[in-house]
Amino acid sequence: MPHLTIEHSANLSSFPADALLAAVNSSLCASGEVRQESDLKSRVVSIEQVRIGIAGTPRAFVYAQLRLLAGRSAEAKKELSTRIADALRTHCPRPAGVEVQLSVEIVDMDSGSFSKDLLLAPKAAA
Repeated sequence: MPHLTIEHSANLSSFPADALLAAVNSSLCASGEVRQESDLKSRVVSIEQVRIGIAGTPRAFVYAQLRLLAGRSAEAKKELSTRIADALRTHCPRPAGVEVQLSVEIVDMDSGSFSKDLLLAPKAAA
């Protein structure tokens, strides 16, 4: 925990997923809100079928959702949102003539319904 999902419209074909994930993971871990760096699971998903609004103008989007166990202050969530948005602004492609919309959402997860296990390979017999 936490889980970060970054979705982008496929018309951002040169989307730098690896560089963005490295930057955003570093920033989130530096925030003090991520207890162990290995708790942060991040992924980028390209969305093929997209329609933004009704105008015929070229548009694209990048949407980041960070899911955290509930209990952080509004200020802490705002800081995390800002860190993600800054990384998106830095790494997001800007194709000529395309309006790119960026958005970030922080979502509280219910700790009572969340479970997590660490699976390790069995030890070899001696």
